[in-house]
Amino acid sequence: MIDQEGFRANVAIVILNNQNKVFWGRRVNQSSWQFPQGGLNSGETPIEAMYRELKEEVGLKPHDVEVIAATRNWLRYRLPRFLIRRNCPLCIGQKQKWFLLRLKSPDSAINLYANKKPEFDDWRWVNYWYPADKVVAFKQHVYTKALTHFFPFIKQK
Repeated sequence: MIDQEGFRANVAIVILNNQNKVFWGRRVNQSSWQFPQGGLNSGETPIEAMYRELKEEVGLKPHDVEVIAATRNWLRYRLPRFLIRRNCPLCIGQKQKWFLLRLKSPDSAINLYANKKPEFDDWRWVNYWYPADKVVAFKQHVYTKALTHFFPFIKQK
């Protein structure tokens, strides 16, 4: 679903463990790491897309997590020119609804191969702010916005 401005509707997911570390996944056959994310299907709400992406990308089901917070507004980032596909409709970036989740199940519930076409081939828990400057450069500002928005919702340990 691409809007009139050329932004693809998407969800992004920050998963916390009990030590307030966040899930950090390495994209399949790449050296880049990111949070789980994915596009909305036609007629799908952001929360429905979030649960679908959560299952597809990390194998977690609704009972495995607690939703702590979500962004009210869409957070946008533009793709670098070399990543823009010129097919119709033109997509210049993504607009994302972000969700903050707490993992309730053991780490063993995480299954990167729950889907026939995995998004990640490795994962780890990292410090909360680590992803803000470790994700690919064109996503850094949106990661910082989302993590800043969610920080007050986190119970400090």
